[in-house]
Amino acid sequence: MSDKLNYIKQLSFFSSLDSEKLNIIDTISKITTYPKNSILFYENDSSNKIFFLVSGLLKVYKIDKFENEIFLYHIHKNSLISELTALEDNIIHCFSNAEFMKESTVLEVGFSELKSEFLSKNILTNEFINEILLKTQQLHCVVNRELVFDATAKVAFTLHNDLEMFNSLKRHEISFMLHIQPETLSRVLKKLKRSAIIDIENTDVVILNKEMLKSIYRGELP
Repeated sequence: MSDKLNYIKQLSFFSSLDSEKLNIIDTISKITTYPKNSILFYENDSSNKIFFLVSGLLKVYKIDKFENEIFLYHIHKNSLISELTALEDNIIHCFSNAEFMKESTVLEVGFSELKSEFLSKNILTNEFINEILLKTQQLHCVVNRELVFDATAKVAFTLHNDLEMFNSLKRHEISFMLHIQPETLSRVLKKLKRSAIIDIENTDVVILNKEMLKSIYRGELP
């Protein structure tokens, strides 16, 4: 078995395929390892490949007219990276920038070949639908975080949904990502600790009450 095939098998997206179909994926794809801080694609780029993150962490963001970085979301291992808007075209257009936060492994699959060998035969269509729904949910979260949540809700949401990432970054990086002041982030963390919702051990946040954390950003607390 090839090393590439082992990587393909790590992706749940392809878990329904038998060995014959997995071998087809093997022939129309390649594996690439990217170093930390490298760029996978920029906004307005286009590609004839579809990308899957086998391992690592990817940051998706946009740049506003003042050259400020607007964080959107993270993509974790075992996920589809590409932003699909249509299946008719063989070119995938990029609507944001994607930067690796750590060394990462990416599976690149020829999009036209994937369509002709699988999607046209109604194979992997459910998997694509599920991934598109996940992307939609991520964008809903972005809207809530940027337009609805206050600082406390932003921090609570991030801790609840992305604790590993939160603990892997410096506090000023987190505050920049959430568009709040570092002093505000520190104040929110202290408040959550006083309420016994979290604890802080050697700078790492430990969640003590996940339901209370969820209630904060859902607006369910009195």
